[in-house]
Amino acid sequence: MTFVQIIDYKTRRPDDLNQLLDQYVTQSQGKRTVTHSVVGKDREAEDHYVDVVEFPSYEDAMKNSNLPETDKMFREMVALCEGMPTFTNLDVVRDENLNKLLVDRMFDELATTGDRSIAEQIVAPDYVDHDIFRADPNLQGVDGIMADLDMWRSAFDMSFTKDQQLAEGDLVTTLWTWNATHTGEFMGLAPTGKKVSSTGSTTFRCKDGMIVEGWWQYDIMNVMRQLGLMES
Repeated sequence: MTFVQIIDYKTRRPDDLNQLLDQYVTQSQGKRTVTHSVVGKDREAEDHYVDVVEFPSYEDAMKNSNLPETDKMFREMVALCEGMPTFTNLDVVRDENLNKLLVDRMFDELATTGDRSIAEQIVAPDYVDHDIFRADPNLQGVDGIMADLDMWRSAFDMSFTKDQQLAEGDLVTTLWTWNATHTGEFMGLAPTGKKVSSTGSTTFRCKDGMIVEGWWQYDIMNVMRQLGLMES
């Protein structure tokens, strides 16, 4: 179970503290078990800071606490603080990245059903798509993504498997595998019934609970070779 430690403290020497944390990261490289760290500054109190530190588990957090580098860093941190920092230890019982959930709907619901009402829920009206293989390069927004989806769905019975996914800031990148059966005309080729597959990646930018931009990378030439449209 993921474990999070919240460190609450006051300091009038934030630059010195940042330098101390940078030194700690360098000195503990290859030893520390921290997976994610965020430092927040209180808007209402200039000297009030909160660190949120994530570990894979409580046991990993304890290993990190027992490092000599961690002990040294903490003693020097206390010297830079106004009073003793306080700690809150949390077992994570729910962890949701809302942008990832939004992108999941693109692959799991929209691509599977082709339902325009789903597109209108998750795709911004001014959505911009970056895909060299587009049904109509002049169309963007919901109309553009639906034209692309209709092109593929009319030619293939298809599904996506999300292999890996990474979210940072307003971007979500998904590595995926596409499996399909050629059931309709594609690039002038009558249905062959052939099973084809491809791997690729898509990075979506999200804003205000909607997908606003997308970049698609995949090997269309490989799909064409599998269908016999190109020589191997």
